[in-house]
Amino acid sequence: MKVVFIGAGNVASALAIELYKYDFDIVQIYSRTTQSATTLAQLVNAAATTDLSTVTDNADLYIFSVKDSVLADIASQIPANNGLWIHTAGSIPFDIFSPYTSRYGVFYPFQTFTKSREMAWKKIPVFIEASDSKTLEVLKEIATKISDKVAELSSDKRKYVHLTGVFACNFVNHMYTLSEQILKEAGLPFDVALPLIDETSLKVHTLSPIDAQTGPAVRFDENVMNKHLSLIKDEKIREIYKLISENIHATSNKNNKI
Repeated sequence: MKVVFIGAGNVASALAIELYKYDFDIVQIYSRTTQSATTLAQLVNAAATTDLSTVTDNADLYIFSVKDSVLADIASQIPANNGLWIHTAGSIPFDIFSPYTSRYGVFYPFQTFTKSREMAWKKIPVFIEASDSKTLEVLKEIATKISDKVAELSSDKRKYVHLTGVFACNFVNHMYTLSEQILKEAGLPFDVALPLIDETSLKVHTLSPIDAQTGPAVRFDENVMNKHLSLIKDEKIREIYKLISENIHATSNKNNKI
């Protein structure tokens, strides 16, 4: 199967490299920048381009992995072809390609990707959606080659999965960033927090997150919380601490944990 990637960011890079391992013929990589296109193209033995008008029209599969805000515009500039068009976005409807092709779908890997990290693709949930049953079968065949967790999911449901990712990954990672800043101010390395982070992550494999919740906010220990607030110099971070603590207490109380 000949594959073209429109985009060379974190998701595109991880997916292109993985498909290449399974002998998919990655024929072309498009990116806005020469460096990004060339870097990924070299890893998967593909041609690189920064010009949408030069995207080949004879591939079997076109994988769009670009910013949500530019997806429609980029799709409108792709030369007409008979290939299957899919995107990897969590919040974009699957039929965004309907004005340009009759075969289209979604291939959404629910994971956080960074170019420098190798992923265990077999464990990554991949959610798919397609314009018709035959196209869905093609997507299933592709997805099951690289993942053991493939499921059909509608665009309406997928947007909630994507929202969950923001809370469970992006927001959590930002909390790590704030934690690192606090430790640095005290002259301490971030790795002192790693055992705590690891145990917190492991607990929710066997417990509901609400049952795994601990800390002063659960019981609303104002003495401890006020001491914490006195250590935080940034007013915005103080507000984050207050808002999250109040929500933890309210949620815990609602679930009879107090």
